[in-house]
Amino acid sequence: MTNKAHQASEITEMLRDWSDNHRADSADALLKLVYTELHRQAHRYLQKERSGHTLQTTALVHEAYLKLIKQKNVSWESRSHFFGVAATMMRRILIDYAKTKHRLRRGGNRSDLPIENALTISVSNTDFDLLALDEALNRLAEKEAHLAKVVELRFFSGLDVVETAQVLGISESTVKRDWAMAKAWLHRELTR
Repeated sequence: MTNKAHQASEITEMLRDWSDNHRADSADALLKLVYTELHRQAHRYLQKERSGHTLQTTALVHEAYLKLIKQKNVSWESRSHFFGVAATMMRRILIDYAKTKHRLRRGGNRSDLPIENALTISVSNTDFDLLALDEALNRLAEKEAHLAKVVELRFFSGLDVVETAQVLGISESTVKRDWAMAKAWLHRELTR
């Protein structure tokens, strides 16, 4: 068993123990194992943010982790499941942060992120902000929830095709097809 596979197995065992017992020592031990990956996820999120963003990677990790350990009704299935939920938490935190700090109606700054940096699709001089992406992703979820989940895992969590397929329990070719469809749909929505 490789080191990565061993660590994934250990994380899964700890998650299941924590789900069953909700002990503080289980949560602390789990944090030590998942902190580096959570930090990497948060860093990826914040790299996609506009320059001058004031939320720091460590603060995002800590806030997401605090929300994760409050999840009492989640039966953790695996490491991938945990990091998928973490990605959702981080997305919500960033959206809440953007709504609170940078809404135009509150006089905040609006600095948009070029879509070609965000979704790796070719666009000519088209900008959008995180709130617009979130709104578009919510509309996509209403129509095609599975496509929105693929975007959340690939874009926000930074999972690759194989990891996304494992989390969702679908084939890699389905992930690739859904990813392409979701990017095209979001491109259309964000460039209207």
